[in-house]
Parts: sequence; C-alpha cells; structure tokens
Amino acid sequence: MAPAQTLMADPVQPVISLVVPFYNEELVIDEFRSCIVPVLEATNELFEVICVNDGSHDRTAEMLDAICAEDPRFKAAHFSRNFGHQAAVTAGLHIARGRCAIVLDADLQDPPELIRSLLAKWREGFDIVYAQRRARAGEGRMKRGTAFLFYRTLAKLTEIEIPVDTGDFCLIDRRVIDILNAMPEHNRYIRGLRAWVGFRQAAVEFDRRERYAGESKYPLRRMVRLALDGVFSLSWAPLRMAIWLGLLLAATSLIVAIVLLVRKMTGTYETAGWASMIAIVLFLGGVQLVCIGAVGEYIGRIYDEVKQRPLYIIARTSGL
Repeated sequence: MAPAQTLMADPVQPVISLVVPFYNEELVIDEFRSCIVPVLEATNELFEVICVNDGSHDRTAEMLDAICAEDPRFKAAHFSRNFGHQAAVTAGLHIARGRCAIVLDADLQDPPELIRSLLAKWREGFDIVYAQRRARAGEGRMKRGTAFLFYRTLAKLTEIEIPVDTGDFCLIDRRVIDILNAMPEHNRYIRGLRAWVGFRQAAVEFDRRERYAGESKYPLRRMVRLALDGVFSLSWAPLRMAIWLGLLLAATSLIVAIVLLVRKMTGTYETAGWASMIAIVLFLGGVQLVCIGAVGEYIGRIYDEVKQRPLYIIARTSGL
C-alpha cells in the first residue's frame, strides 16, 4: 500500500476531498455523479472526489475509470479484493489531500445537498461535523429497531460519548484526518474513532432517503460484524460483564448450597428431578461459552494487530 503522498502528482491542495466507497454500484454511479458535481461546484471551492472501489464484481471499476478520464477532479483507487466499507473509507482518508474530507456513500441515501450545511458548520470552527438521522426512509421496522437499540446500547457501554443515529456521513478537518490516519488499528469503527479523538464537534440533522438503486451492502451478517467492531474496539464492558456475571452466579450457587444444606439438616430435603439439574447445567455452560467468546473476540483482535498486515491493498489507480 503506497503512502498517499507518492500517489499524488498535482501540487495544488483542494479545499474539499469527497471520500466515496463503491461496491457493486454500477446502477448508481451516473446518477451519483450528476447529483454530486453541481453541489460541489456550488461551493466555489477547489475539490476532489476520491472514489474507492472496494473489489466490485460488476462494471463499477470501468465506469469509475471512464469518469476519471473525463474529469480530472475525480480520482479512483481500486482494491485488489473486497476489504470492507471501513477499509475503503480509511483508504480514502489516506489519499485525501483537502483541507477537509467529507465521507459520503454512493447510494444517495445521504443527500449530497447536506454538504453545504456541513461546510457551513466547519467554517464556524468545528473540526468534525456529523450528519445525524431523524428518519430512515425505505428501511424495515426490524432494521430501524435494531439500529435504534444498537446506538443507544453502544453509548451506554463505552466511556466516550458517541452520538446516536449517526453513520459515516460526516465532515472531518485536516488535522483530525491526520490523527485518524496515524491510528494503525485494523478492526476499525470510523464513527467511534471520530468520537474518540475529541475536538469540537457538531451535528447536522437530516432525513435519510431510500437507496436510488441496487441493494444494501450491509446485510444482517455485516451489520452484526460492524456492531461487534464498535463494541469491542471501544469498550471493556463485555469483559467486565463476564466478571460480574461470574460473581453473580457464584453468589447464587452459594445461596442455593446453603438452602439445600439447611433443608438436609432439618429433614425437609427432597431429591430434585433430572430436568432441573440439566437446565442448570446447560445454563451455566451457556454462560461460560458466552464469556469465553467475549475473551476470544478481544484475543482475535489482538491477533489481527500483531500480524501487521496492511488494512487494504490498492491494485491500481485512476487519476492519482
């Protein structure tokens, strides 16, 4: 993975770097370009659009190359395979040269027009401006409910204040970008790292739209993975919960033992059935496996960090 400085030939620093991950978005690319260019041109600022192709299998790569050939303000980095959304955002931030970077998904669920509001807050002196959702159009009750529960649970588990109902759509100042780029961790949760660094932060509220075309790139499996990354990268709570749960079960077993001993001594003890015994054994076994799993999640992340493999691999670039 080449450093961003070696990829850039243009010495003029743009004001805005728009970072956009793409994964199988051929149905959206043309509409995305037609929407985003007028918005950026209306800012009257020099800008660049960093398109990160996260190992797409459709025509995304060739369509991005064609756009980069037509418009030098567009630049594309193509991963050697699919490394994931957070890796794509990270690569875009590594490449970005602007005085600020705006992270935006290509599916147009997050309205490009909101960029003006993000820039206005940035010019007021805020280092991080995040878009906070009021409503989520086109999403089922289950997804809305799980998202609502996750953000509020994460806020309770972590010791830092993570704004609820926020995604990766945000504006980040140059000095914050440099700090995020210096963080070497692999299991990245960008919105958590964004809150962890601190600085002056502000919210801009909006109503999220339906996808313009295509399907969500975050099925249940990926949503669970992202949620685990958020919890285990920002909180010790699972380990602490395992300790308290163990103490609670130990205290409960001690109380039960005392009760059985008293009943035995008073002659009121009756032989318990196998069903209750099996239920208790299975419950304790399940608790132990959950605790071991929590420890395993932390050990697995340590293993990833120790290997020191690159977070992503750029196979080729266009316009860089």
